Amino acid sequence: MSLIHLTEKNFQKEVIEASPPVLVDFWAEWCAPCQKLSPIIEELAKEHKGKLKVGKLDVGQDSAIASRYGIMSVPTILFFKQGKVLDQLVGFVTKTQLEAKIKELSHP
Repeated sequence: MSLIHLTEKNFQKEVIEASPPVLVDFWAEWCAPCQKLSPIIEELAKEHKGKLKVGKLDVGQDSAIASRYGIMSVPTILFFKQGKVLDQLVGFVTKTQLEAKIKELSHP
């Protein structure tokens, strides 16, 4: 599977030190919009394998990372490149919206 389950242990290596851009989905088990977004995130991970890293971080399990990035509500998607946050989307978004944002950030 190309989707990475992010934790405090692997966040630095998988996101901050990653060379390709990284999409991180901050989610929670109790969050209905997160559950609805999950299959879309999984599809993107498969479709963009090799060009974009895609990870999910459970804010209930790794709240320190969520607070480090000021995550106040879930789902929140952060786009990282070379360890820096380029952009974010808050709330449920469609696959089309995500694809547009990925394209926009890949070709500045």
